[in-house]
Amino acid sequence: MNENESFSKAYAEAGVDITAGYRAVELMKSHVARTKRVGAIDGIGGFGGLFRPDIAKMKEPILVSGTDGVGTKLKLAFLTDRHDTVGIDCVAMCVNDIICSGAEPLFFLDYIACGKNVPEKIAAIVSGVADGCVSAGCALIGGETAEHPGLMPEDEYDIAGFAVGVVDREKIIDTSETEAGDIIIALPSSGVHSNGFSLIRRIFVGKYDLEKPLDESEIPLGELLLTPTKIYVKPILALTSKLRIHGISHITGGGFYENIPRAIPDGLGAVIKKSDIRTPYVFDLIKKYGGVSEHDMYNTYNMGVGMCVTVGKNDADEALAILRECGEEPYIIGKIEAGSAKIRLV
Repeated sequence: MNENESFSKAYAEAGVDITAGYRAVELMKSHVARTKRVGAIDGIGGFGGLFRPDIAKMKEPILVSGTDGVGTKLKLAFLTDRHDTVGIDCVAMCVNDIICSGAEPLFFLDYIACGKNVPEKIAAIVSGVADGCVSAGCALIGGETAEHPGLMPEDEYDIAGFAVGVVDREKIIDTSETEAGDIIIALPSSGVHSNGFSLIRRIFVGKYDLEKPLDESEIPLGELLLTPTKIYVKPILALTSKLRIHGISHITGGGFYENIPRAIPDGLGAVIKKSDIRTPYVFDLIKKYGGVSEHDMYNTYNMGVGMCVTVGKNDADEALAILRECGEEPYIIGKIEAGSAKIRLV
Protein backbone atom coordinates (compact mmCIF):
# COMPACT_ATOMS: atom_id res chain seq x y z
CA MET A 1 0.00 0.00 0.00
CA ASN A 2 1.35 3.41 -1.02
CA GLU A 3 1.72 5.61 2.07
CA ASN A 4 0.23 8.51 0.08
CA GLU A 5 -3.01 6.60 -0.56
CA SER A 6 -6.01 6.72 1.78
CA PHE A 7 -6.21 3.51 3.82
CA SER A 8 -6.28 2.86 7.54
CA LYS A 9 -5.49 -0.68 8.69
CA ALA A 10 -6.33 0.21 12.29
CA TYR A 11 -9.72 1.67 11.35
CA ALA A 12 -10.49 -1.35 9.16
CA GLU A 13 -9.73 -3.67 12.08
CA ALA A 14 -12.23 -1.64 14.11
CA GLY A 15 -14.87 -2.34 11.46
CA VAL A 16 -14.76 0.72 9.21
CA ASP A 17 -13.49 0.18 5.66
CA ILE A 18 -12.70 3.59 4.15
CA THR A 19 -11.95 2.12 0.73
CA ALA A 20 -15.41 0.51 0.61
CA GLY A 21 -16.83 4.00 0.91
CA TYR A 22 -14.79 5.17 -2.07
CA ARG A 23 -15.95 2.17 -4.07
CA ALA A 24 -19.60 2.90 -3.18
CA VAL A 25 -19.22 6.48 -4.41
CA GLU A 26 -17.83 5.25 -7.73
CA LEU A 27 -20.71 2.81 -8.16
CA MET A 28 -23.37 5.43 -7.43
CA LYS A 29 -22.04 8.13 -9.78
CA SER A 30 -23.97 6.84 -12.78
CA HIS A 31 -27.20 6.91 -10.78
CA VAL A 32 -26.56 10.46 -9.60
CA ALA A 33 -25.91 11.53 -13.19
CA ARG A 34 -29.44 10.48 -14.17
CA THR A 35 -30.92 13.11 -11.85
CA LYS A 36 -29.11 16.14 -13.25
CA ARG A 37 -31.39 19.08 -14.01
CA VAL A 38 -31.03 22.78 -14.74
CA GLY A 39 -29.33 24.40 -11.77
CA ALA A 40 -27.41 21.34 -10.62
CA ILE A 41 -23.64 21.81 -10.51
CA ASP A 42 -21.38 18.78 -10.88
CA GLY A 43 -19.19 17.79 -7.97
CA ILE A 44 -20.22 14.57 -6.19
CA GLY A 45 -17.60 13.72 -3.63
CA GLY A 46 -17.08 17.30 -2.47
CA PHE A 47 -18.00 18.65 0.93
CA GLY A 48 -21.28 20.26 -0.10
CA GLY A 49 -23.90 19.98 -2.81
CA LEU A 50 -24.18 22.95 -5.14
CA PHE A 51 -27.31 24.24 -6.87
CA ARG A 52 -28.09 27.49 -8.69
CA PRO A 53 -31.87 28.10 -8.69
CA ASP A 54 -33.53 29.99 -11.52
CA ILE A 55 -35.73 32.53 -9.74
CA ALA A 56 -35.69 35.28 -12.36
CA LYS A 57 -39.40 34.91 -13.11
CA MET A 58 -40.47 34.86 -9.46
CA LYS A 59 -41.57 37.97 -7.60
CA GLU A 60 -40.76 36.65 -4.14
CA PRO A 61 -39.20 33.16 -4.15
CA ILE A 62 -39.72 31.13 -0.98
CA LEU A 63 -37.69 28.01 -0.18
CA VAL A 64 -39.62 25.04 1.15
CA SER A 65 -37.84 22.07 2.73
CA GLY A 66 -38.84 18.63 3.96
CA THR A 67 -37.03 15.74 5.62
CA ASP A 68 -38.01 12.15 6.34
CA GLY A 69 -36.90 8.54 6.25
CA VAL A 70 -38.41 5.18 5.38
CA GLY A 71 -39.02 3.80 8.87
CA THR A 72 -39.37 0.13 9.70
CA LYS A 73 -40.33 -0.71 6.12
CA LEU A 74 -36.57 -1.22 5.86
CA LYS A 75 -36.91 -4.41 7.91
CA LEU A 76 -38.80 -5.97 4.99
CA ALA A 77 -36.03 -4.89 2.64
CA PHE A 78 -33.54 -6.71 4.88
CA LEU A 79 -35.70 -9.85 5.05
CA THR A 80 -36.28 -10.00 1.28
CA ASP A 81 -32.78 -8.74 0.39
CA ARG A 82 -34.28 -6.12 -1.92
CA HIS A 83 -32.70 -2.69 -1.62
CA ASP A 84 -33.41 -0.88 -4.90
CA THR A 85 -36.82 0.57 -4.01
CA VAL A 86 -36.50 2.01 -0.49
CA GLY A 87 -34.62 4.99 -1.89
CA ILE A 88 -37.75 5.89 -3.86
CA ASP A 89 -39.68 5.85 -0.59
CA CYS A 90 -37.18 8.19 1.03
CA VAL A 91 -37.43 10.74 -1.78
CA ALA A 92 -41.21 10.41 -1.98
CA MET A 93 -41.77 11.09 1.70
CA CYS A 94 -39.88 14.38 1.36
CA VAL A 95 -41.02 15.72 -2.02
CA ASN A 96 -44.66 14.76 -1.49
CA ASP A 97 -44.62 16.92 1.64
CA ILE A 98 -43.15 20.03 0.07
CA ILE A 99 -45.40 19.83 -2.99
CA CYS A 100 -48.32 20.33 -0.61
CA SER A 101 -47.17 23.97 -0.36
CA GLY A 102 -46.99 24.23 -4.14
CA ALA A 103 -43.19 24.12 -4.17
CA GLU A 104 -41.22 22.61 -7.04
CA PRO A 105 -38.53 20.29 -5.63
CA LEU A 106 -35.08 21.44 -6.72
CA PHE A 107 -32.62 19.10 -5.07
CA PHE A 108 -32.29 16.18 -2.67
CA LEU A 109 -29.57 14.84 -0.36
CA ASP A 110 -29.55 11.45 1.36
CA TYR A 111 -27.91 9.99 4.45
CA ILE A 112 -27.29 6.25 4.73
CA ALA A 113 -25.99 4.71 7.95
CA CYS A 114 -24.98 1.05 7.76
CA GLY A 115 -23.49 -1.61 9.98
CA LYS A 116 -21.10 -2.62 7.18
CA ASN A 117 -20.49 -0.78 3.94
CA VAL A 118 -21.13 -3.20 1.09
CA PRO A 119 -20.62 -0.98 -1.96
CA GLU A 120 -23.00 -2.91 -4.20
CA LYS A 121 -25.79 -2.68 -1.62
CA ILE A 122 -25.22 1.04 -1.07
CA ALA A 123 -25.26 1.58 -4.83
CA ALA A 124 -28.58 -0.32 -5.07
CA ILE A 125 -30.09 1.92 -2.39
CA VAL A 126 -28.86 5.04 -4.20
CA SER A 127 -30.25 3.73 -7.48
CA GLY A 128 -33.68 3.92 -5.85
CA VAL A 129 -32.96 7.41 -4.59
CA ALA A 130 -32.06 8.40 -8.15
CA ASP A 131 -35.26 6.83 -9.50
CA GLY A 132 -37.23 8.90 -7.00
CA CYS A 133 -35.39 12.08 -7.92
CA VAL A 134 -36.01 11.50 -11.63
CA SER A 135 -39.71 11.00 -10.93
CA ALA A 136 -39.81 14.18 -8.84
CA GLY A 137 -37.70 16.20 -11.29
CA CYS A 138 -35.14 17.12 -8.65
CA ALA A 139 -31.36 16.69 -8.63
CA LEU A 140 -29.48 14.39 -6.27
CA ILE A 141 -26.65 16.79 -5.45
CA GLY A 142 -24.97 14.97 -2.56
CA GLY A 143 -25.27 12.71 0.43
CA GLU A 144 -23.39 10.77 3.06
CA THR A 145 -22.73 7.11 3.78
CA ALA A 146 -21.61 6.32 7.33
CA GLU A 147 -20.36 2.93 8.51
CA HIS A 148 -21.42 2.29 12.12
CA PRO A 149 -20.04 -1.05 13.36
CA GLY A 150 -21.40 -1.92 16.78
CA LEU A 151 -24.29 0.52 16.48
CA MET A 152 -26.32 -1.67 14.13
CA PRO A 153 -25.99 -5.19 12.70
CA GLU A 154 -23.67 -5.58 9.72
CA ASP A 155 -26.50 -6.41 7.31
CA GLU A 156 -28.75 -3.50 8.30
CA TYR A 157 -28.89 0.19 7.44
CA ASP A 158 -31.04 3.27 7.82
CA ILE A 159 -31.74 5.95 5.23
CA ALA A 160 -33.02 9.48 5.57
CA GLY A 161 -32.98 12.49 3.33
CA PHE A 162 -34.19 15.98 2.73
CA ALA A 163 -35.49 17.98 -0.21
CA VAL A 164 -35.51 21.69 -0.94
CA GLY A 165 -37.98 23.32 -3.29
CA VAL A 166 -39.09 26.80 -4.27
CA VAL A 167 -42.41 28.54 -4.82
CA ASP A 168 -43.37 32.13 -5.52
CA ARG A 169 -44.95 33.56 -2.37
CA GLU A 170 -48.17 34.51 -4.14
CA LYS A 171 -48.58 30.90 -5.29
CA ILE A 172 -48.13 29.21 -1.91
CA ILE A 173 -50.98 26.81 -1.12
CA ASP A 174 -51.98 27.93 2.37
CA THR A 175 -55.70 26.95 2.70
CA SER A 176 -56.75 30.60 3.07
CA GLU A 177 -59.15 30.32 0.12
CA THR A 178 -60.81 27.12 1.36
CA GLU A 179 -64.57 27.44 1.78
CA ALA A 180 -67.67 25.34 2.32
CA GLY A 181 -68.65 23.52 -0.87
CA ASP A 182 -65.08 22.91 -2.04
CA ILE A 183 -64.47 19.50 -3.58
CA ILE A 184 -61.90 16.97 -2.29
CA ILE A 185 -60.18 14.92 -5.00
CA ALA A 186 -58.29 11.70 -4.26
CA LEU A 187 -55.08 10.68 -6.01
CA PRO A 188 -54.63 6.90 -5.71
CA SER A 189 -51.70 5.48 -3.79
CA SER A 190 -49.48 2.66 -5.04
CA GLY A 191 -50.14 0.69 -1.86
CA VAL A 192 -49.14 1.06 1.78
CA HIS A 193 -46.41 3.59 0.95
CA SER A 194 -44.12 4.07 4.00
CA ASN A 195 -46.26 4.18 7.13
CA GLY A 196 -47.62 1.70 9.64
CA PHE A 197 -44.93 -0.93 9.08
CA SER A 198 -44.41 -1.70 12.76
CA LEU A 199 -47.99 -2.97 12.74
CA ILE A 200 -47.50 -4.73 9.40
CA ARG A 201 -44.43 -6.56 10.69
CA ARG A 202 -46.31 -7.65 13.81
CA ILE A 203 -49.06 -9.07 11.60
CA PHE A 204 -47.04 -10.82 8.91
CA VAL A 205 -43.34 -11.26 9.69
CA GLY A 206 -42.49 -14.70 11.05
CA LYS A 207 -46.01 -15.94 10.39
CA TYR A 208 -46.35 -15.89 6.60
CA ASP A 209 -43.88 -16.53 3.78
CA LEU A 210 -42.85 -13.18 2.30
CA GLU A 211 -41.79 -14.92 -0.91
CA LYS A 212 -45.27 -16.27 -1.63
CA PRO A 213 -48.61 -14.58 -2.41
CA LEU A 214 -51.25 -14.49 0.29
CA ASP A 215 -54.90 -15.35 -0.43
CA GLU A 216 -56.05 -14.07 -3.86
CA SER A 217 -53.02 -11.87 -4.42
CA GLU A 218 -50.79 -12.79 -7.37
CA ILE A 219 -47.80 -10.87 -5.98
CA PRO A 220 -45.47 -12.28 -3.29
CA LEU A 221 -46.34 -10.75 0.08
CA GLY A 222 -42.93 -9.12 0.58
CA GLU A 223 -42.97 -7.54 -2.88
CA LEU A 224 -46.52 -6.30 -2.35
CA LEU A 225 -45.61 -4.61 0.92
CA LEU A 226 -42.40 -3.14 -0.49
CA THR A 227 -44.19 -1.41 -3.39
CA PRO A 228 -42.53 2.03 -3.36
CA THR A 229 -44.35 5.21 -2.41
CA LYS A 230 -45.89 7.04 -5.33
CA ILE A 231 -44.49 10.48 -6.15
CA TYR A 232 -47.07 13.15 -7.02
CA VAL A 233 -44.85 16.11 -7.91
CA LYS A 234 -45.38 16.36 -11.67
CA PRO A 235 -49.21 16.05 -11.70
CA ILE A 236 -49.53 18.52 -8.84
CA LEU A 237 -47.24 21.04 -10.57
CA ALA A 238 -49.31 20.64 -13.73
CA LEU A 239 -52.43 21.32 -11.70
CA THR A 240 -51.06 24.38 -9.89
CA SER A 241 -49.89 25.88 -13.19
CA LYS A 242 -53.49 26.08 -14.40
CA LEU A 243 -55.72 26.28 -11.32
CA ARG A 244 -55.74 27.81 -7.86
CA ILE A 245 -55.60 24.93 -5.40
CA HIS A 246 -57.19 25.47 -1.97
CA GLY A 247 -55.40 22.71 -0.08
CA ILE A 248 -53.34 19.53 -0.40
CA SER A 249 -52.92 16.69 2.11
CA HIS A 250 -50.21 14.05 1.86
CA ILE A 251 -51.73 10.98 3.52
CA THR A 252 -48.92 9.52 5.61
CA GLY A 253 -48.66 8.37 9.23
CA GLY A 254 -51.91 9.09 11.04
CA GLY A 255 -53.94 8.32 7.95
CA PHE A 256 -57.06 10.32 7.15
CA TYR A 257 -57.78 11.54 10.66
CA GLU A 258 -54.43 13.26 11.14
CA ASN A 259 -53.47 14.46 7.68
CA ILE A 260 -56.62 15.75 6.00
CA PRO A 261 -57.38 18.26 8.82
CA ARG A 262 -53.88 19.74 8.42
CA ALA A 263 -55.02 21.34 5.14
CA ILE A 264 -58.31 22.75 6.45
CA PRO A 265 -58.70 26.09 8.27
CA ASP A 266 -60.65 26.49 11.51
CA GLY A 267 -64.41 26.57 11.17
CA LEU A 268 -64.43 24.12 8.30
CA GLY A 269 -64.19 20.35 8.02
CA ALA A 270 -63.97 17.53 5.48
CA VAL A 271 -66.76 15.06 4.82
CA ILE A 272 -65.31 11.92 3.24
CA LYS A 273 -67.51 9.25 1.72
CA LYS A 274 -65.93 5.90 2.58
CA SER A 275 -67.93 3.98 -0.02
CA ASP A 276 -66.29 6.04 -2.76
CA ILE A 277 -62.72 5.23 -1.69
CA ARG A 278 -60.97 2.75 -3.98
CA THR A 279 -59.02 0.61 -1.53
CA PRO A 280 -56.32 -1.76 -2.84
CA TYR A 281 -56.32 -5.40 -1.79
CA VAL A 282 -53.25 -5.06 0.45
CA PHE A 283 -55.32 -3.15 3.00
CA ASP A 284 -57.87 -5.97 3.10
CA LEU A 285 -55.02 -8.32 4.01
CA ILE A 286 -53.83 -6.04 6.81
CA LYS A 287 -57.32 -5.67 8.24
CA LYS A 288 -58.12 -9.37 7.94
CA TYR A 289 -54.91 -10.92 9.25
CA GLY A 290 -54.31 -8.24 11.87
CA GLY A 291 -57.85 -7.95 13.12
CA VAL A 292 -57.48 -4.18 12.77
CA SER A 293 -60.62 -2.08 13.25
CA GLU A 294 -61.89 0.10 10.43
CA HIS A 295 -61.21 3.24 12.46
CA ASP A 296 -57.61 2.18 13.12
CA MET A 297 -57.11 1.39 9.44
CA TYR A 298 -58.15 4.92 8.46
CA ASN A 299 -56.10 6.34 11.33
CA THR A 300 -52.92 4.48 10.30
CA TYR A 301 -52.90 3.94 6.53
CA ASN A 302 -53.70 5.84 3.35
CA MET A 303 -56.31 3.22 2.37
CA GLY A 304 -55.55 3.80 -1.30
CA VAL A 305 -55.50 7.60 -1.21
CA GLY A 306 -51.95 8.93 -1.34
CA MET A 307 -52.91 12.56 -1.64
CA CYS A 308 -56.04 14.71 -1.35
CA VAL A 309 -56.46 17.91 -3.34
CA THR A 310 -59.10 20.49 -2.45
CA VAL A 311 -60.41 22.76 -5.21
CA GLY A 312 -63.33 25.13 -5.67
CA LYS A 313 -66.51 23.35 -6.75
CA ASN A 314 -66.46 25.16 -10.11
CA ASP A 315 -62.90 23.94 -10.78
CA ALA A 316 -63.44 20.27 -9.97
CA ASP A 317 -64.09 19.03 -13.50
CA GLU A 318 -61.09 20.87 -14.92
CA ALA A 319 -58.87 19.60 -12.10
CA LEU A 320 -59.91 16.02 -12.79
CA ALA A 321 -59.20 16.48 -16.50
CA ILE A 322 -55.74 17.96 -15.91
CA LEU A 323 -54.78 15.15 -13.54
CA ARG A 324 -56.00 12.51 -16.00
CA GLU A 325 -53.85 14.10 -18.72
CA CYS A 326 -50.89 13.48 -16.39
CA GLY A 327 -51.67 9.79 -16.21
CA GLU A 328 -53.43 9.89 -12.84
CA GLU A 329 -56.77 8.29 -12.02
CA PRO A 330 -58.31 10.95 -9.77
CA TYR A 331 -61.80 10.82 -8.34
CA ILE A 332 -63.95 12.78 -5.89
CA ILE A 333 -64.18 11.44 -2.33
CA GLY A 334 -65.72 14.31 -0.41
CA LYS A 335 -66.28 18.00 0.18
CA ILE A 336 -65.66 20.81 2.62
CA GLU A 337 -68.46 21.88 4.97
CA ALA A 338 -68.85 24.40 7.75
CA GLY A 339 -68.58 23.07 11.29
CA SER A 340 -66.28 22.33 14.20
CA ALA A 341 -65.50 18.72 13.21
CA LYS A 342 -62.30 18.71 11.17
CA ILE A 343 -63.14 15.42 9.48
CA ARG A 344 -66.09 13.06 9.22
CA LEU A 345 -65.99 9.71 7.46
CA VAL A 346 -69.50 8.74 6.45
